[in-house]
Amino acid sequence: MTAPGNGPLIIASGLEKTYPLPESGRLCVLDGAGFTLQGGTTLAVTGQSGSGKSTLIALLAGLDRPDHGQITINGTELTGLDEAGLTRFRAAHIGIVFQQFHLLPHLTAEENVRLPLELLHRPCEAEAIDALLERVGLAARRGHLPSQLSGGECQRVAIARALAVKPLLLLADEPTGNLDVATGREVSDLLFHLVEQERMTMVVVTHNQELADRCHRRLRLTEGVLR
Repeated sequence: MTAPGNGPLIIASGLEKTYPLPESGRLCVLDGAGFTLQGGTTLAVTGQSGSGKSTLIALLAGLDRPDHGQITINGTELTGLDEAGLTRFRAAHIGIVFQQFHLLPHLTAEENVRLPLELLHRPCEAEAIDALLERVGLAARRGHLPSQLSGGECQRVAIARALAVKPLLLLADEPTGNLDVATGREVSDLLFHLVEQERMTMVVVTHNQELADRCHRRLRLTEGVLR
């Protein structure tokens, strides 16, 4: 897959993040990590468990803040925003797909997909939601609750929800980690198909080498640094 020649969407530099240990001292998970990613490019970040991959995703999403360093997405420096500003920027420009799906259990598939648009007070016509569910193969399951869906179906709902706001950036944290091999491949195929159709930028954290190999770029997080 050849990356489109757009300008840089993400510039991350000098990222440091440590966490306190239960007894004493601190655990350093990011130690000067940084990268630049062009718009329309897909990037896989791999590394051992506990290497800081999910921390990196949380920082890119504005769900956590680095101790040091900067993250600029589409010209906006996240580290310069207050919490309300981070929330607004994330809601409007970033879609996130989690390993654990994070669907609201009391909402149907359709309602879960509609939710981010409602939170942003954006139009959410039924036809547009139906079209999204159709694209992820769940038109017939629109009225089902997460408990009535399989793991693969839940992840498809999560992907549709992430795409509902037409984000600049899609972040995926182990998107196939809770799925069997066959279902994981189906979800991967869907994810890359939609990303390519929309010419989106995606950063995916994964242990799945097959999934990583489908990205334009691959970086490994080792000893707090991206190589």
